[in-house]
Amino acid sequence: MTAPTMPARPQHEARLRPVPWRRMAWVTWRQHRAALGGVAVFFGALAVYLWLSGLQVHHAYATACHPAGSLACALNFTGRYGITAIFVSIFLQAAPALIGAFVGAPVLARELETGTFRYAWTQGFGRWRWALAKLVLLAVAVAAAAGAFSALYSWYDQPFFAAGYAIPFSTRVFDLGEVAFAAWTLAAFAIGALAGMLIRRVVPAIAATLAVYAGLALATALWLRQHYMTPLLTSKANLPGTAWLVNQWYDKGGKFALPSRGSALAGTVSRLCPPHVNSPGVSPAQCLTQHGYTVMNSYQPGDRFWPFQCIEGGWLLVLSILLIAATVWLVRRRAA
Repeated sequence: MTAPTMPARPQHEARLRPVPWRRMAWVTWRQHRAALGGVAVFFGALAVYLWLSGLQVHHAYATACHPAGSLACALNFTGRYGITAIFVSIFLQAAPALIGAFVGAPVLARELETGTFRYAWTQGFGRWRWALAKLVLLAVAVAAAAGAFSALYSWYDQPFFAAGYAIPFSTRVFDLGEVAFAAWTLAAFAIGALAGMLIRRVVPAIAATLAVYAGLALATALWLRQHYMTPLLTSKANLPGTAWLVNQWYDKGGKFALPSRGSALAGTVSRLCPPHVNSPGVSPAQCLTQHGYTVMNSYQPGDRFWPFQCIEGGWLLVLSILLIAATVWLVRRRAA
């Protein structure tokens, strides 16, 4: 009597089926709900403050600023609320960096530091799917929260733009509204995630995220942003109120002659118009004009605000995708 035989089961059927993406999303939520809750509380508290303060700001503008450049507007509106708006914008500049440091950096660094990633890789997730589920879901969540908040901040700032207290291109507010704020928050998260994967320790990864983000933000504000589109040139003294003055200098005969400030300008004015022979009331600019110098202004017009927002949001999105892709690639190559 022979033992019953069974056909051999194909090898691919014997393998465990991978965990579905929806289950991975649930696991990511369960594991990181405290961090997501912190982001919600952070933006929620700021949103309540901006909403209540914004109602006062809009009411004060409607009451005092007709016309916008009047003395009553300067005293009762910008003089009363302007300093608060500056402090709010300075505080919000740090929001993306904080999210990148305290949400993005610990995502992988904490599990790599404690060693719990080894257990996760044995649960049918696969290391790259484990990393991708964490990073993409959390990145979308923080970017969406930042985008919703930026719409509220743009509403809050409208009266200050209308009163001429600030321009949309101002370094203080450009990256806090519309597309840019969500893009910077996403980039900060991606920087933090990559730093956590590379350093594999939470506290050093937080410090590295803050440093890298600060360097990128400063380089963009001080140098890169002004080159998104070629600036316009004009010799007119009065630029539109919404224009961003990029650079200013004096030329003579169609060639650069002097910077608009500094020791070279002061020395030239003293040589051409000595104080002891200078007519009363003649300014340095008038003195230089009398001697054939022309002031030139390089500026970005206000109607380029949305193109600049899209350009900045676009390259930050590409950067974020590349950083997340690099993080997932490093996870795949890491030995358990």
